[in-house]
Formats: sequence, C-alpha cells, structure tokens
Amino acid sequence: MTKQRAAERIKKLKKEINHHRYLYHVLDRQEISDSALDSLKNELFELERKYPEFITSDSPTQRVGGKALEKFEKFRHPGPMLSFNDGFCEDDMIEWEKRIKKLLPKETKLNYYCELKIDGLAIETIYKNGFFSIGSTRGDGIIGENVTQNLKTIEAIPLKLREKEEVIYELKKEGLNEVAKNLEKKWPKEFVARGEVFIEKKEFERANKERKIKDEQAFANPRNMAAGSVRQLDPKITALRRLNSFAYEFITPLGESTHEQKHKILKAFGFKTNPHNKFCKNLSEVFEFHKLWRKKREDLSYEIDGLVVIVNRNDFFDKLGAVGKAPRAAIAYKFPLKESTTIIEDIKIQIGRTGAITPVAYLKPVKVGGVTISRATLHNEDEIKRLGIKIGDTVIVGRAGDVIPDIIKVLSHLRSGREKEFKMPKICPACKTKLQKKSGEVVRRCPNKNCPARERENFYHFVQKAAFDIVGLGPKIIDRFLDEGLISDPADLFSLKEGDIKPLERFAEKSAENLVKAIQSKREIFLSKFLFALGIRHAGEETAIALADYFGDLEKLKKTGLEDLQVVPDIGPKVSKSIYEWFKNKGNLKFLEKLEKAGVKIQSQKSKVSAKGGSASGGKNQKLRAKIFVLTGELENLTRGEAKNKIRELGGDISESVSRNTDFAVVGQNPGLKLEKAQKLGIKIIDEKEFLKMLK
Repeated sequence: MTKQRAAERIKKLKKEINHHRYLYHVLDRQEISDSALDSLKNELFELERKYPEFITSDSPTQRVGGKALEKFEKFRHPGPMLSFNDGFCEDDMIEWEKRIKKLLPKETKLNYYCELKIDGLAIETIYKNGFFSIGSTRGDGIIGENVTQNLKTIEAIPLKLREKEEVIYELKKEGLNEVAKNLEKKWPKEFVARGEVFIEKKEFERANKERKIKDEQAFANPRNMAAGSVRQLDPKITALRRLNSFAYEFITPLGESTHEQKHKILKAFGFKTNPHNKFCKNLSEVFEFHKLWRKKREDLSYEIDGLVVIVNRNDFFDKLGAVGKAPRAAIAYKFPLKESTTIIEDIKIQIGRTGAITPVAYLKPVKVGGVTISRATLHNEDEIKRLGIKIGDTVIVGRAGDVIPDIIKVLSHLRSGREKEFKMPKICPACKTKLQKKSGEVVRRCPNKNCPARERENFYHFVQKAAFDIVGLGPKIIDRFLDEGLISDPADLFSLKEGDIKPLERFAEKSAENLVKAIQSKREIFLSKFLFALGIRHAGEETAIALADYFGDLEKLKKTGLEDLQVVPDIGPKVSKSIYEWFKNKGNLKFLEKLEKAGVKIQSQKSKVSAKGGSASGGKNQKLRAKIFVLTGELENLTRGEAKNKIRELGGDISESVSRNTDFAVVGQNPGLKLEKAQKLGIKIIDEKEFLKMLK
C-alpha cells in the first residue's frame, strides 16, 4: 500500500469508526456488531503504527469513548480512564510482549494478572472520608457523566468503605503488611476506584420479556442494557434493572507493588471483585487461561468477550507508560471474532457438482472465529445485487460453526472510487456451454453433465468423510489423477494399483502403497453413505439416511416407483422426483454396475444408521426414539456433525426443515430463519445446555 492510499484509508476508517462510536456511546444504539467495530479499529491501529505521520488528535485510537450525554452533569476524572488495544490470537500476544520487553531492561521476566473482560460499562467511584461521594461513567476518558444516584442503586457498589481496623486486618491476613503499615500511618481522605457495571443474562432476558409485553423495543445485548440503565434520569428505573458490578482498579497509591495486590486491597475495602481473575507467570499460562474461559464462558451468569492481560508489576506498568489513550502494559485479549472486516480482492466463479454457478469472494485474509479465512460465498446473483457488492469493497464477514463464511454487509462509506462492478457470466467458464436459469430459481447452472468442473466436484463429493471417507485422497490428488488420465469416474479409483501411481512426480513408493490401501479399505460401505456419495441432486445426508432406513437395500430402491418414494418421511415431491430420475438414467445404472464390478459392496440396513456407519437401533439407549430435531445456529461444544450423530445414536431423527412434526429446535449462537419458524409453530426450543442434558 502506498503512502497516499494509506492516508486515504486512514481518513475513511476514522470517519466510519467515529460514526459507529457516536451511535453506540451517545445514542445508545448500533448498526454493526461489536466484533465488526473492533476489526475496523484494529485495522486503523495497525495502519497508524505503520504510518505514524498520519496520526492525528481526532483519531479514534487517541481517545476512549464518545462525548458525554448532555442530559447529565459532566465530571472531570481525577486521572485519565484508559482503554486497551486489542489482541485476537496468540501471535498478537507474542508480538505485544516483544514490543514491551524492548522498553524494559534486558532479561526482564514478565508475569501477568488476567481479568475476565466483562461486557459492560466502565465506571469510576470516588469515596471521601470513606463515603461514596461521586460516581461517573468513563465518557471520553477525561470527562464523563455524573451518574452518582444511579450507581448508588447497585448493591455491589459499597456506599461506605469498611472500617480502618477491618481493612488492616484483612490486608495482614493476605500478607500485605507493607500496605497495612502505610494505612495505619495515613488513612486516605479520598479513594478512587474503578470497575465495570453489567447485567446478568437472566436479568437481561427478564427485562426483555417485560418490554415485549409492554410492546417496547427489546435491548440488543446486555451491554447496551447496562449502559442505558446507568444513563436513566430516574434512579428508580435503574434500580429496577438489577445491575451488578465488579471493581478492578484504584488510583489512590497505598504502597502496593503488583496489580494482583490491588484486587486484594479492593476486596479488603469492601468492593466486589471477580473471583475468576488469575495470576499467570508467563504467556503460556495466559494462553491456557484464555482457552479455559473460551470453553467455559457460557457457564457464567454474565457475558465476557475475552481477558484483560496486565503486566503484574506496578513499577513496570508505570515505566511502560501509554501510547495515545491505551497503556502499553495491558491488552484486551479477545475471544475469536464471530464477525470481522476485510476487503474483497476478487470475485471468482465456482461450478458445483450439480452445475450450480456460485460466485465466491476472494478476501484479504482475516481471522474470524479463530480461523484465518480468505474466501466467502456470495450465494448467487441476487445476493450480490442485494448487498451491492463490488470488487475492492470493505465488507463485514461472519462465520458460524463449520460453514463457509458469509458477507454480511458492505461498508460503502469506505469506497475510494477504484472499486469494480462484477458481472455474472452467461457461459460456463469450464466448458463454454450456455448457462441456464430455470423459472423460479435464483441459481444459474451449467447443463452439460460432462462439464470437467462438474465431474471434478462429483469426485470430491464421492470421497469426502460423509461418503466413502477415503483418507489421504484430497482434491489435489484427484485433479492429478484426472489430468494424467488414470481415472475417468469414481469407480476407476478401486482399480488403481501402486504401479499406476508410483511413476507420478512426488509420489514415493510408500505413499502410493498407503493410498491404494486406503482406497481398497473402503470397498464396503453402508447404504446411507453410498447414496450420499452418489451426489443425487436435492438428496443430502439426511435424505440418504431416510432412504436407507426405509428401503433397506439398493435393489429395492432402484426398482421403486415415484409414488413409493413420496411416502418416505421428510422426502417431498421435488426430492423424490430427482431420486426417481437418477435411478432411471441408463448412464447412472451403468456407473452402479461398474462400482459393483470393481468390488464395492453395499451393506444393507433396515434400521436407522449413524453417520459414522454404525447401526443406531442396535444401541441400548434409545431415549430419543421417534423424536425429530432441527438444528440452527452455532453450537459451542459440538460440531453440527457430532450433534447429528449423537441424536441418531439415541434413536432420534434430524430434519433440515421445521414442520409441525418437529419435536425440538436446538438453538445455538447466531440462529437462522428456522428459529422464527419454530417459534411461529410453537415447537419446543432448547439451548445447547438443555440439549447436552438430553444426550447424557
């Protein structure tokens, strides 16, 4: 990136971030997620670090929050309330440690104090002569809003500090004798503590249910609710919201030497501190602590979005100072983003096994959900038009579970004028056949069954885990075999010999032997997996299991009529027609014969079969027998495939769509339209915790 382009990008990023920060901090509403805003801020921070000559005083990186609301009296903090820069992965944390170590004496060993990063509102409380005197919000870090009366309604915040004798006794019990001596000599006339106000999940749900009854707009998330509650003009309304608070800092010097000691001192004075916070002797322990709470965060009664990692020694903390409005010696180590911002570098066409033409966005690599992604599906032509996407656009990209990421929104205000329109092709890029778009469909398709791109996709589908599950046979090797003329269809795989593969460049004798063994070991396959491997249009994994369960063996299915197919549970007219036509096609029947001659044996099944290939009804525990489940959203503890397997193993069924026959809708994070339909039909909705209890 040239300096000129960097300057342009920084200018646009500043304007966009300030817009969203104003919405959130001043108007108490938001247009994009916190994750997306964090991603924009991180990009700006990195650009300014690379081009410091473009840093200006009005940059969002140089201030903490939006301006104070006019409806409250403004209050100047006795010392700046700093914010934190963000880290999203272990590499970010290692880079942060390297940066701060350069500013400290050589061979300095750092240890850290880690706090759970509460998703709430930062506050400051000032005690004069032991009594709560002034409470304020952070505001812009220098000037906040005086919300004293509202903070007094929060029981977690003490109205009076504990008595001197009690505090000193507790400090000595904790081994803080030096601090205790200092307090015996001189008790502070003023004590300034800082912390976070938040609302617990159950209170958030309760309040939103009440608002729904009153036909009032629900709060978007717990942090918005906490912020809105603290900013109520009437303290009685704040009291009804049942807010909570943790203290994590004080700025009145008492002779403490570490940040860990500060938490013990706060507790001694009567403040509520988070019992889960922890001392970590190095970054390795920080990483383990981060992994622990990434898994356990749902067990908490409140929302967290990561850790705050602080250099534990106060002398090091002071020596490192601040850059802008962020301390060098502390960082917010966030959990992986569910959403992030990046740039569309190109849009290319992907041809599926059914001939479907899908535009795919090639992205500037970005981490979402802890995984670096470089591509996102654009689904179809209509989706590109709806989003208004251009090549070169800055976009918000989201990822839920194991699915390919989606483009959620285009940030059109960041356009430079160099973006390009994308036009869908009218001719197949692989075989030059004219594309078709049937009435009522949004997808263009290549009608040529011999299209090389379609054939390759069929191969990839045939060997995948849910089908023949041939380990070591990935797309690159399949492409190589096709290009060399070793195979023409998937049945040819079972005729391959070591001598066919060995001559190929980069194929050693052992790797050729292992691959042939892997292929030969998959000659026997359950009917459900075999049917899925065939790649019949509209017949996914669940349909294949339903067919195998109903018909029991392949010969019966081959001979069945269209009417018989339509009575199979969960198979409608469109799907049954596609299956019927596939088995009436002479070319497909020849392919089945070829597989049989190649030694492929299909194991019949007359009972429900798990995706792993074992019989579900053979198990002892059938507690979910005849129960139909629909899954929507991202599960924390199970992949979608694992959840399906467990349901089947206990005798249950999975449906891909919600109907009146559905017994349970299992809802994870970021659920789709299935949730709305389930609510309309009155289907029982359960969260992951309840679902896991059912599986035990």
